[in-house]
Amino acid sequence: MASRAGRALGCLVTVCRGCCCGTARKHPGVGHQEQPRRLRRGLVQPFRVRVVRECLGPCAYSNVVTVSPSREGRAAGGRPVWLGFVLDEQIIDDIVAWVNAGGPGLADLPAVLSLHTFTPPRRAHGAAAAPRIAPGGSAPAPGQA
Repeated sequence: MASRAGRALGCLVTVCRGCCCGTARKHPGVGHQEQPRRLRRGLVQPFRVRVVRECLGPCAYSNVVTVSPSREGRAAGGRPVWLGFVLDEQIIDDIVAWVNAGGPGLADLPAVLSLHTFTPPRRAHGAAAAPRIAPGGSAPAPGQA
């Protein structure tokens, strides 16, 4: 098996499929199983796509995808980007184009994807409490949820 030492690692795209992300019950008509395949087909090496079965926490934003920067992107100041409401093929294609351009730290986040970004809530006692938010909307002020 080849060593990963010295090999450039690209962005890591994490697709949540826990709890309510990826369920037809919450999002009927969405190609949940196709989304990771579409990412893998479209992304250029050395990308990594990871599907997680554990809930990432912010269920109010399902379907959730995170994009973590490559080593070069992190060195340039890139940080993980959380994307919510990833519910159609066009959003997946926009993620693919951005990651192929370099992703966090190396390529500007496209305006259409900025509408899907959110700051994940901090987990308290193993549970996440995400504010309610509509696609393209903003989170309510504290105490107004």
